[in-house]
Amino acid sequence: MTMTDLPNPRLLSLRDAVARRDKLRTEGKQVVLTNGCFDLLHTGHVYFLSEAAKLGTALFIALNGDASVQALKGSTRPVQNATERAYLLGQLNFVDTLITFGTPRLTAEIKALKPDVYAKAGDYTLETLNLEERSALEAAGAQIRFLPYLEGYSTTSLIAKINAAAQTF
Repeated sequence: MTMTDLPNPRLLSLRDAVARRDKLRTEGKQVVLTNGCFDLLHTGHVYFLSEAAKLGTALFIALNGDASVQALKGSTRPVQNATERAYLLGQLNFVDTLITFGTPRLTAEIKALKPDVYAKAGDYTLETLNLEERSALEAAGAQIRFLPYLEGYSTTSLIAKINAAAQTF
């Protein structure tokens, strides 16, 4: 079996995600949107995502595409490609829908999805959110929530630990 054989029914196109969002809205359900690279899924990610899911009925994750991750994090990233990252996120029972995006900003996806709530980890503030994205969220009427940041857990620190461990072999 190869990675392309693994099913990921939660990974949708933006068009299908919007249709899913519309269906949920007609059912009176609240959609929470978050986004990120989620390069090496770790405790901090799972903690944040599980807390974000509690803010509504359905958690939508917009996953940075590979080129976007590389532009943000450098030439050695992502460690795992978007298909692999989406598969792992899709295995979390509190994740409803996944989309990938390849642009530097999530503005178009926010405008299309019109989330009820937008969640980011507490290492962000209203002032540090991208102004375009913030404007799109405000126009959509989304509540912007910052959740506690679990100190000491990041992909960068995980990579550093792995590199340190590898030097001992």
